[in-house]
Amino acid sequence: MQRGKGMKFVGDSRVPANNRKPNLPKDYSEFPGKTELFYPDFLLKEWLVGAVFLVGFLCLTIAEKPPLEKIADPTDTTYIPVPDWYFMFLYQLLKYSFASGPYNIIGTVIIPGIAFTALLLAPFLDRGPERRPWKRPFATGFMLLAVAAIFYLTWEAVSQHDWEAHKRQGAIPDEEIVEINKDHPAYAFYELNCMQCHGGNMEGAAGPKLYGTELSVDEIIDIVKNGRGKMPPGMFQGTDEELMQLAEYITMVDELSQGENTGE
Repeated sequence: MQRGKGMKFVGDSRVPANNRKPNLPKDYSEFPGKTELFYPDFLLKEWLVGAVFLVGFLCLTIAEKPPLEKIADPTDTTYIPVPDWYFMFLYQLLKYSFASGPYNIIGTVIIPGIAFTALLLAPFLDRGPERRPWKRPFATGFMLLAVAAIFYLTWEAVSQHDWEAHKRQGAIPDEEIVEINKDHPAYAFYELNCMQCHGGNMEGAAGPKLYGTELSVDEIIDIVKNGRGKMPPGMFQGTDEELMQLAEYITMVDELSQGENTGE
């Protein structure tokens, strides 16, 4: 008889089932370099990497001075705020007609909401086990589209912005800005007609500085009526008498401020 022929396998009910060994996990030493315990091995490595980045970030904050600008002036309507570099793509998005003005909700809520929702749903939309990018076309395509959009919008925002004007508008003045006498009756005319371009203390903004000007009363009146440089003519809203009071106030505001500050 050949081996194996005629053999029969039977079960023996006398072997108790509770003697079976439980399904114990395999020893990690069987897979050197391929897997490890989450705690404390893997978590300790994560903490070490995080500590290195934290120390590097702290060193950078100590070595590099923060890009401070002048004190915020709520009366300066010519100041154009610019976000940090990682939000420049959203800043550029709000410049387009389909995402600004009456459609501002599209650029501020709808488009960013769709992008971040898709990012949150990405693990559920592509649950394949493949790790090669070309084997996961949906996840790879979505990520490439997001990176390309962010890169393009950031590039457009940086190239279109007037950085020289931005530097000037945020520059900290070397000299101390003196508080002008705002209790003078003519300051109401200045606030209505001039403050938007020349600043609340005549320190200058879109227009030149008026504090300590060397112009005479007649020269100021002539500039207001006929214009000069970027200032168009006929900007003053008031009577000739009020314009005269304003011009006299501008020429003597330096003396008024000094007298007030010295207690004279």
